[in-house]
Amino acid sequence: MLTEADHDRVAAAIRAAEANTDGEIAVVVTPESDSYADAVLHWALLLGLLPLALAASVPALLIHAAGLFHPGWGDAPPLALMLGLLMAAAVLCFLAGRFLFAVPGIKQALIPHATKARRVRRRAIMIFRVGTEQRTATRTGVLLYLSLFEHRAEIVADQQIQRLIAGEEWGEAMAALLTGLKAGRPGDGIADAVAAIGAVLARHMPHSGRDPNELPDRMIQL
Repeated sequence: MLTEADHDRVAAAIRAAEANTDGEIAVVVTPESDSYADAVLHWALLLGLLPLALAASVPALLIHAAGLFHPGWGDAPPLALMLGLLMAAAVLCFLAGRFLFAVPGIKQALIPHATKARRVRRRAIMIFRVGTEQRTATRTGVLLYLSLFEHRAEIVADQQIQRLIAGEEWGEAMAALLTGLKAGRPGDGIADAVAAIGAVLARHMPHSGRDPNELPDRMIQL
């Protein structure tokens, strides 16, 4: 999705933005923020319960299915046979769901937007704490985090920036990013978002010439 030219474009945008501010900008792009294995398991369990629900609602279906395996004439299928078939159907449905719901397109549709938003935010904060937070002497680092599977982005700022800049001021940067992504130009969207972040930082903490460059001027693709 992102080419070498995109990386160069973003790196140039970071250098240009940081030339006007003491703030530091980091950009991280990841394929997805979570495996969502628990969500896949939950849906598979629900599918596995479907045969039990059908048997409870329409017992004749279970009796008929067991009768296909029972050679007796006119006799009701034994209980053990019916329970065995019911258990086998539940296991097969669970296994089918386990693989079916792991398909990216299906998984994308099944996971609630709120769940994706929480996990993207959590991953962004974790990456920020590991790679950006307190890596600058003046606590002026900003992370632009893009998670492709969820189609979501986050901007996370260090302590000093949070005290000076309200979260709403990042709106223009997020809008620029989304415009580029929707147009199929992710590199341009990220570069434009970096420029908008730089403009906000320049208003609140203009370049003094005393703050060293402490974060790499490049996009990190996980």
